[in-house]
Amino acid sequence: MSILFESFVSWKKDCQDRSIKLYEPVIEYEIQQKNKTEEEIWVGLQKAYEVMKEAVQTGLTENMTSRSGMINNGAKKVYNNPITVLSKEFQVLISRALAAKEVNSCMGRVVAAPTAGASGILPGTLVTLQELHQLDDRKILEGLLVGAGIALIMEQKASISGAVGGCQAETGSAGAMAAGAIVYCLGGSIDQVFNAVAITVQCMLGLVCDPVAGLVEVPCVVRNASAAAIANSSAQIAISDVSSVIPVDECVEAMGEIGQAMESRYKETAEGGLATTPTGRSIAKKVLIHDIEILDDDADS
Repeated sequence: MSILFESFVSWKKDCQDRSIKLYEPVIEYEIQQKNKTEEEIWVGLQKAYEVMKEAVQTGLTENMTSRSGMINNGAKKVYNNPITVLSKEFQVLISRALAAKEVNSCMGRVVAAPTAGASGILPGTLVTLQELHQLDDRKILEGLLVGAGIALIMEQKASISGAVGGCQAETGSAGAMAAGAIVYCLGGSIDQVFNAVAITVQCMLGLVCDPVAGLVEVPCVVRNASAAAIANSSAQIAISDVSSVIPVDECVEAMGEIGQAMESRYKETAEGGLATTPTGRSIAKKVLIHDIEILDDDADS
């Protein structure tokens, strides 16, 4: 089964050979890996999706101010803004992706899908997709399984970690998972699902991981929103039968190659990019001093 998820080609072939749906090999993999029944896997997926929906709701209704102060209720500001750039649906999508990720930045409960740093992308896209198209939870859960299969392959061919492959590996992988899940849930073919993944990867190649003050806040939160937007645009393109030209496996391999070539300062070390701008350094110094003062207070007590 592990061989199956070494490439998108083998995943597609298995589905075609056995005349099964795209999510079915993934649930078989889950059963084998976790030594649980299929029913238990579905129950676990439902719980995960409930946490995703809860994170979206929490981020849009409760105070989301991070300890550093860099995150300050941005999702609610976007959601309640009377100025709509494209459509109300797009505004809601973006605010939901921001909301779930802000919950993570404020130490709340999220689903790391595939990582905590990208935890707003799948909730933002799937909750909005379900609402717009009146899909039942079962279809969304199948989409989550498809997304998990996508992540399994991306992890082997490239990475899903910002410390290994830059932000292309975190928000890029989550965006690819979301794009594939969207197309699957809307009845797209296997080729269309994988095309959505390829297009998303192409759009996010080379994105560095440069967290200000070493915190998963800036630019991480807003990148979750942009990745959600890219996932939806990729899904629309793919489900319209527009080809990615470069096959999905090759796109992911290119992501891996770029991640390996990327300098370490651009891979979650806070030693390059936005983290080393004058403002970024100033914020880092203030955050560090604040932490030291707290530690001193604790020590005195």
